[in-house]
Amino acid sequence: MCGVMPQRGIELCEGEYYHLYNRGNNRERIFYTRENYLFFLRQWRKYLVPILDVVAYCLMPTHYHMLLLKEADLSHRMQLFSISYTKAVNKRYDRVGALFQGAFQVKHVGKNEYLVHLSRHIHLNPVLADLVRQAQEWEFSSYREYLGLRLGTLPSLSIVLSQFPSPNAYREFVESYASEDRDRICSLLLE
Repeated sequence: MCGVMPQRGIELCEGEYYHLYNRGNNRERIFYTRENYLFFLRQWRKYLVPILDVVAYCLMPTHYHMLLLKEADLSHRMQLFSISYTKAVNKRYDRVGALFQGAFQVKHVGKNEYLVHLSRHIHLNPVLADLVRQAQEWEFSSYREYLGLRLGTLPSLSIVLSQFPSPNAYREFVESYASEDRDRICSLLLE
């Protein structure tokens, strides 16, 4: 079952993969402390896990990325989630107004090649931003689950890991990232 998201003009279909992301208003922080990241993930579970599977994620100080499998109405649940998180942050930090730069963005992930490259790019975000030296050092992504270093229950690893002979092969794939891989992801985004 598909539904068109009015603001985006994109048709979202159940059983399809999507890259969902958003950043802070004016490119400002959306996470200030470790507790903010954990609260975000709790709210994500509350509002969105019942209607989708998270394949990979990364929460960064100013933005987030989610690679997901859509199962039901996403737009309304994302609105509830975003309002909930924004209200909590605004109250906690005595701020007002929008936390996010508009509505979330979403792109269809129609090819397995794009899916695995996007998962790698998502997991490498903290390294590319010079927040950590190795992707597994960043606590707020699903990469540790992929490596078996953490037994989290949020990400559904099978679609990505099934395309590699072992979790170690996925690790090698992630760690072999090069600038031409970024170009490949960009070309797949434009198709």
